[in-house]
Amino acid sequence: MSFSQGNYYYQVSRMNIDDYFSDKNKHIQLPWEDTWGMTVSSGSVTLQKDAQNLIGISIGGGAPLCPCLYVVQVFDNTPAAKDGQLASGDEIVGVNGQTVKGKTKVEVAKMIQAIKQTNFNVERTPLHLGPGLNSQGEVTVHFNKLHADPKQGKSLDIVLKKVKHRFVENMNSNTADALGLSRAILCNDGLVKKLEELEKTAEMYCGLIEHAKRLLKATFELSQSYKTFGDVFVGIGVREPQPRASEAFSKFGEAHRDMEKFAIKMIRTVKPMICDLHTFLNKAVPDTRLTIKKYLDSKFEYLSYCLKLKEMDDEEYSYAALQEPLYRVETGNYEYRLILRCRQDARTRFAKMRSDVLVKIELLDQKHVQDIVFQLQRFVSAMSKYHSDCHSVMKEAVVFPIEVDLSRSTLTYDHSNDFNDDDGDEIEEGEEAMADRLNTEPVDNDTGLIDLMTAD
Repeated sequence: MSFSQGNYYYQVSRMNIDDYFSDKNKHIQLPWEDTWGMTVSSGSVTLQKDAQNLIGISIGGGAPLCPCLYVVQVFDNTPAAKDGQLASGDEIVGVNGQTVKGKTKVEVAKMIQAIKQTNFNVERTPLHLGPGLNSQGEVTVHFNKLHADPKQGKSLDIVLKKVKHRFVENMNSNTADALGLSRAILCNDGLVKKLEELEKTAEMYCGLIEHAKRLLKATFELSQSYKTFGDVFVGIGVREPQPRASEAFSKFGEAHRDMEKFAIKMIRTVKPMICDLHTFLNKAVPDTRLTIKKYLDSKFEYLSYCLKLKEMDDEEYSYAALQEPLYRVETGNYEYRLILRCRQDARTRFAKMRSDVLVKIELLDQKHVQDIVFQLQRFVSAMSKYHSDCHSVMKEAVVFPIEVDLSRSTLTYDHSNDFNDDDGDEIEEGEEAMADRLNTEPVDNDTGLIDLMTAD
């Protein structure tokens, strides 16, 4: 049965608005309503119109197809949005004490626009107006608040639509057009391009980290070569008997030991740079990437509800063109109003996530620009100081050519052989003296030999 043909429509349209709201917190469910298990409570709100003579809502439903009028959207930065009591899906039952039952949405919009705004002196105490009367520029909207569970509106159809949007976003325009899938609402998202730039920045940081690691490893190996080279030359200088050669070798060895210290100092200066780059790469970038992922999820959910509403609108238009009744519309269109509420909630989350992503990306860009400049300056200054110190040390350690007497050098001079040769000379001189005495003094047999030995 069409609502326009029933007795309930006639009775409600003739009711006074004060009688209809005899209990402001209680909504009487009419027999033709199918609430989908959702509860409704009554209320009213008074809004001051803005400079454009608007309160900031759009209205849907109404005669001749739907028995009720409802809020389709609450626009941002408007009196209705700032007040916060009206939401998408709420039923409008009266304006300034007059019922709107049986009216079209255009007629209700004209009722609101007919209330003119005037300059109002807030310092003057306003006159008391009777029930249902407002000062000029103020609109009192009586409504039935729809208490909807967002989980009820997140059906399998919405989940599949989210998957479709993810699938379409990863396509290029030509592929999407070939499959008949539109991606016009997705391709202009600047944050997706920001994510691509972020990935490129992460790749650059990976390259910097790998290059710095290889450089530090090579520098450490070079420092160990300096240390070994210095130890060898210092050891030679310590064992060298010639003072000038010893000083030269020792000075050259100490220079290489100093270069080893400079290399270690440079490594300690540059190593924190790798830690900072790791922090940016492994903490800041993944956190921003996760935030963008949540943002994309909220965006796909919002787009899914938009697509669902469009499909429901197309269904209403097709039934209206055929002059056929549509059950959900004639029973209060609660399903449609539920999706309206879910879309509003999804849009709020989407706007908040987008704001968070914009802030994080801006902060990350600033950190990237400032941090990369600081890190590169630290890297270049450390390398420059390292090379300058090494050059200064080697410039002072100019010891070549070194004059070394190889005949007296520890490299060819053996002290044990020198000692043995001196003993041999003394023995030879003693034997020659004894032979001379034997030749000059006659010896008589055994007695003479004994006398010589005794005299010796």
